[in-house]
Amino acid sequence: MNLEKYKDIALQTLKELISIQSFSKEEHTVADLMENKLKSFGYEVNRKGNNVWIFNKNIKQNQPVVLMNSHLDTVKPNEKWTKDPYHPEISEEKLFGLGSNDAGGCLVSLMATFLALDETDQEYNRVFCASAEEEISGKNGFELVQDEIGRIDVGIVGEPTLMEMAIAEKGLMVLDCEAIGVPGHAARNEGVNAISLAMKDIEWFHSFQFENESDMLGPVKMTVTQINAGKQHNVIPASCAYVVDVRTNEHYSNEKAFEIIQANVESDVKARSFRMNSSGIPLEHPLIQTGLSLGMGYYGAPTTSDQAIMKGFPTLKLGPGDSARSHTADEFIYEKEIGEGIEKYYNLLNGLKI
Repeated sequence: MNLEKYKDIALQTLKELISIQSFSKEEHTVADLMENKLKSFGYEVNRKGNNVWIFNKNIKQNQPVVLMNSHLDTVKPNEKWTKDPYHPEISEEKLFGLGSNDAGGCLVSLMATFLALDETDQEYNRVFCASAEEEISGKNGFELVQDEIGRIDVGIVGEPTLMEMAIAEKGLMVLDCEAIGVPGHAARNEGVNAISLAMKDIEWFHSFQFENESDMLGPVKMTVTQINAGKQHNVIPASCAYVVDVRTNEHYSNEKAFEIIQANVESDVKARSFRMNSSGIPLEHPLIQTGLSLGMGYYGAPTTSDQAIMKGFPTLKLGPGDSARSHTADEFIYEKEIGEGIEKYYNLLNGLKI
């Protein structure tokens, strides 16, 4: 199949997406754009909140369903941008703009591939979903609509991976911790310094090694990322609050990792959520075996995505662009990456048997 017209559709759509501010929880206008775009191609569009999805036109009864998903939202531009983040600019074969790489290029490439596949006869059904709130792991994103979509047998999550297959992904758990001391005057030998108590636990977080490492994802990783204590120089602080970023592998659910942490630290520890567990897809899955036959490499991803909240089916993270460009100033994607992404998505899914 000649995919050139689909590459043009993808590039034009990405320019339109970049032109619209679409921070997490503020995706309404960009969701309107996607809804109208899909309607213009003749699809019956489903929408809930800022999530938009469609099914292939000729549904085959009792056949497997492949999810093709990426997200509409972006982070806010940082202060180092030198270009207008909402003006799609092409220079030196790069398309600059907020969300161009994460994950607009993936979103439009998946959409274009979906359109191309709908001109073919496949032995499975497809659902394309442009979802919200991925950047904040919000509950009004894909999680809001999975039950309404219904049956899904395998999912492709569009994130920039240089079109290499991320077949496993670490989970994420954020901990709010507080060491409790006793206030006193700093000039006298009194009180219990909460900072000193916190330091002991922080050192444990830094040095502790969970027993089970993953061949694909490596060890569980814990990093203290924020700390706050004290009101003034001459008062021994009674509280020291800190935040820990925990990245779990498939050997530990977030709940299990939390139990181990609670048993080893004196600080009060609260998890913001247990939702974002490690996820992935078996190497022997037909989707992965097809990718390997096409020369795609594979790896385990240390970062999280909407894979973590997708329940009941295996998922593959795959997309054009480079994760190293995500959330950076003057974000960009190469024009050719979009075309190559469509070609690789299409070759991966055309004739797939699952």
